[in-house]
Amino acid sequence: MRKILLTGFAPFGAETTNPSWDAVVMLDDSMLEGTHIISVQLPCEFDVSLAVLEKAIEQHRPEIVLCLGQAGGRADMTVERVAININDARIPDNGGRQPIDTPVAEQGPVGYFSTLPIKALVQALRDKGIPASVSHTAGTYVCNHVFYGLMHMLSRYPQVRAAGFVHVPYSPDQAAAYPGTASMAISTMTEAIRVMITITLRTTQDLRISGGITH
Repeated sequence: MRKILLTGFAPFGAETTNPSWDAVVMLDDSMLEGTHIISVQLPCEFDVSLAVLEKAIEQHRPEIVLCLGQAGGRADMTVERVAININDARIPDNGGRQPIDTPVAEQGPVGYFSTLPIKALVQALRDKGIPASVSHTAGTYVCNHVFYGLMHMLSRYPQVRAAGFVHVPYSPDQAAAYPGTASMAISTMTEAIRVMITITLRTTQDLRISGGITH
């Protein structure tokens, strides 16, 4: 049976929830387009998160891996284009570690591009009335660490034909503590994930449309 692995993070910092996990867990053990969806929570910790992710890939042998994380302050579903080989933590992770200017992978390349059809995903989400954009930075915290680590490990898992990372906004409950900050309902995020799964399963070549920025 075809499988898709979804991941979201545990809460971190001062937050008590993480919308990336709240959204993906809604799809756990469901079927879409004849494909079994498996949701796994990653700890918000450097290295440990990658160990949990690789164990899940080894166990489930998915065709597609879609990792999600929280980017408080962003207003839309941001489909990440590139992961970079750097850890530069502004705050400690949930294990108390705060690596600064260290590589995700020793001797690894500077970066990896997503193998998701990123522009087709953004277009499909917008067509559904869900705010979305291509993002050109996944940050330098655990989200980028997982994105880079995922792409770096895929040479060992040739059955994975598409993989990448998407950031989600705050949920409304979280944004209530930060007046004026954008948010998105968990149900909307979950629907967005369904759309992205469907498009990824159906797409073999990404759209050739602009997703760039001018600054």
